[in-house]
Amino acid sequence: MTKNLIPTINISSIVNESFDSSKSIKTINKIKKACINIGFFQVTGHGISKKNIKNICNVSNKFFNSSENNKRKLAPKKWNYKNKNVYRGYFPNDVNGKEGLDIGDPKISKNYAALKKKQYIEYLNLNKSMNKKSIAILKEYFDQIFKLGETLFKSVIKLYNKDIKISNVAFSRLKTLSTLRFNYYPNQTKPVEISKQDGVALGCETHVDSGVFTILYQDKKGGLQVQNRRSKKWHDVPYNKNALIINSGLALEYLSKGKFKATNHRVLWNKTKRISIPFFFEPSYDFIMKPSFFGKSFKTKNNEIKYEKFLNNSLKKFVEYQR
Repeated sequence: MTKNLIPTINISSIVNESFDSSKSIKTINKIKKACINIGFFQVTGHGISKKNIKNICNVSNKFFNSSENNKRKLAPKKWNYKNKNVYRGYFPNDVNGKEGLDIGDPKISKNYAALKKKQYIEYLNLNKSMNKKSIAILKEYFDQIFKLGETLFKSVIKLYNKDIKISNVAFSRLKTLSTLRFNYYPNQTKPVEISKQDGVALGCETHVDSGVFTILYQDKKGGLQVQNRRSKKWHDVPYNKNALIINSGLALEYLSKGKFKATNHRVLWNKTKRISIPFFFEPSYDFIMKPSFFGKSFKTKNNEIKYEKFLNNSLKKFVEYQR
């Protein structure tokens, strides 16, 4: 592993102060450099306590350690014909080597989802598989991690000297397609993929993410690797108990006209159990993606696309979403 490929940035200034303070401006420029050069960085001073992270990990472990019957109560229709959900919910490990639980905004009600009738706006009744305490922890963490995503997005807006309030154009809580995911890698008997590039056995295939930012907690097992864009070599993302891992996705690449590129990453085949908790910070379903979003506006519809369609196109490459 090459040292210092993935920088660690203390973002307490943009979390606790205005975006205009001298400390905040320095922090924002560090984020800019990391996004342009690597597409990955770790953040400390993010405002989410170790206790809250420990609590959300406990919720994840409790769910995955529960019975198969309990987990499948939240499964999409493909794996539980009794359910109506297609996108949100639990998927088993025979799909792509790991179990997962995809949760949209917990504030989405059954009535709201029925009213909107949108592909990715689904009500997930967590009460079927989780107790009230677990659900309360989950809701609190979603609130905190969504706010962190907004803070990071506003810092990018600030780089372009635009009003940070335009963040509200892209992100509306009940319309957002953001996803909190629990990943559980069991004792894998065989790798999901053998890298065509270097022959390394993988527990999660090489890919880039769809959204604006991914905010990730990975446990002590580690295993996440990032590809250096220039050398094409792979580098470990070290575990840091005080940090969350951030990477930019295809939506940010699109909105920035390719300035902030999405970066290839993968997870090594690990023969012991592992959990990771990514939060995919994604815009509202009806947000019109424009390459000019951060810069000067110009009238053209050739490169405009609603985020719902953008996400749909992006997810086609993932086996677990072929439903």
